[in-house]
Formats: sequence, C-alpha cells, structure tokens
Amino acid sequence: MTDKAQAPDPQDEEMSGQVADAVKGNWVDTRAPVWTRPYLRLSRADRPIGTWLLLLPCWWGALLAASITGELTLRTVWVLIGCAAGAWLMRGAGCTWNDITDRDLDAAVARTKSRPIPSGQVTTKQAAVWMLLQCVLSLGILLSFGTLAIILGIASLIPVAIYPYAKRFTWWPQVFLGVAFNWGALLAYVAVAGELSAAPVFLYLSGIAWTLFYDTIYAHQDKEDDALIGIKSTARLFGDNTAVWLKRFIIMSVVLFAGAVIEALIDGSLLSMLAAIGGAWAMGWHMTWQLSRLDIDDPEKCMVLFRSNRDTGLLAALFLAISVFL
Repeated sequence: MTDKAQAPDPQDEEMSGQVADAVKGNWVDTRAPVWTRPYLRLSRADRPIGTWLLLLPCWWGALLAASITGELTLRTVWVLIGCAAGAWLMRGAGCTWNDITDRDLDAAVARTKSRPIPSGQVTTKQAAVWMLLQCVLSLGILLSFGTLAIILGIASLIPVAIYPYAKRFTWWPQVFLGVAFNWGALLAYVAVAGELSAAPVFLYLSGIAWTLFYDTIYAHQDKEDDALIGIKSTARLFGDNTAVWLKRFIIMSVVLFAGAVIEALIDGSLLSMLAAIGGAWAMGWHMTWQLSRLDIDDPEKCMVLFRSNRDTGLLAALFLAISVFL
C-alpha cells in the first residue's frame, strides 16, 4: 500500500512567512490579504510598537506647543492626526530601508532571518519600490505642515539613511536611532507653533535619552548573534553594567523633559506647568518600573519590557494633553 502525499493545508500556507518577533495572531498574519503581507511585514505593521515610539515624540511636541496657548485648535488636531499617519508611513519606509541595507546581516541572525527579504518573500527591488511609495505618501502629509516643518521633515531623512549603517562603525548606534526617531518632537512643535525654540530641543534630547534606554533593552535580545557577526550595540558595550547606564538614561530623560516644560510654560499657568511636569514624573516612574524587572539574559522579558515603552510615552503625552486645558 502506497502512502499518498498529504496536500498542504491552505491555512498553513496563508500563515507562512510570519516574522519571528512579530506579535502572535497579529492582523497582518491573520486578516490582511495574502499578497500584501510581505510588504506590511517590511513596514513592521505586524509589530506596531515602533510606530508608537516614532509617533509619541511627535505628540509631545504638538501638545507642548498647544500648552503654551492653552488651546486645542483645529490646526493642532490636524497635526496630531497627520503625525499618526505620517509615523506609520515613515516608520514603514525606514524599516524597509533598514531591511534592504541589512538583508545579508539579517540572514545570519536567528531573530531576523525570517524577515521578508532574507526569507525570499520579496525581492530587494520590490522592497525599494514599496519604500518610495511610503515616502511619497508621507510627503503629501508633510506639505500641509508649513515651510519650516517641511524643511525639518526633509532634513530628517539624513539620520534615517545613516542609522542602518551605524552599528557597523560605532558602539552607539542607539544614538543614531534616537536622533531619527525623536525628530518628530521638533517637527510637530514647529507645525503647531510656527517657530523653533529651546523647549522642543530639550524635548528632543529627552526623547533621545529615552531611546537609548529602550533600545539598549531591545538590543540585549541579539547580543550573542551580534557578537558572532561583529555588530556593535550599547547592549554589548555596557554588558553587566547595563543597569547603571539605564539609570543614567532615566535621569537624563526626566530632567530634559521637565526642562522643556519649564522653558515653554514658565510664563504661563502654574497648573498647566505642573501638569506637564507630571508627564516627566510618570515617564521616569514607568522606566524605573521596567528597570526593576529587567533580566538582560532573558530575551522574552527584554521584548516585553521594550514593547511596554508605548505606555511610557503615552503617560507623558497624557499629562501634556491635560496641561493644554489648565
């Protein structure tokens, strides 16, 4: 009696191509049309935390600018909405660029070899076309933000382009990520206020310190593979001293955030300033909570804590939103 080959399960075929570190049961893997999934995976739509981390500094900047006037105008509302759409698109474009430049490295790392390019779901050319499409759509939103914001938006492409290469030449690639990911604090502030001042610069620097905190935690997942292929990171640089450095980043982030609030609101409502400073306190509390639970040798715990930084940024945004109305 001859065994017959079992026909492939259509559901298994549809679920194929999942990326290793994606949220299990995410909408891309379960509900998106099959032909769109490789492109959505390039954009990390199956891993939304990155979009949050790019968006939240934008909301900080817009809400801090609104706190100065004490008004939530239609302009501010549009900037908040436009930043949400733009963050999704530009995070997608940036991640696609990152996957194009890192395609050979990703193939050598256990956590990343399932990404669309090294796993063969899309070609490099197809990824490049997808990246350009996302950039064009983002530009359409940016053009509504005003001249200075447009200039800042175009300038942001420089750190975005450099970041994927940073881990090849510096132990501090997280700084380059912070420079790119927190640019929205400057851009959104300018889009609402129409000018650049010291306050959004302090806010921007606070965000960079925050990025150093959360991305060092993230990088501890890959430190063994990174060591084998020569990739540099703050996780490898700090090693067993990671907790000491993370404490420093918490202090830097909180102090700079509070400094931004004081600089912006010192001549305004005391209640508004105190509410906004509460955002710095909440941010510092949540980061300290993460540090108390961190085990740098537990990749799953590192990923859980890294993803929890959405809540860190949302807490700061919530207090800034409250300050607008006080």
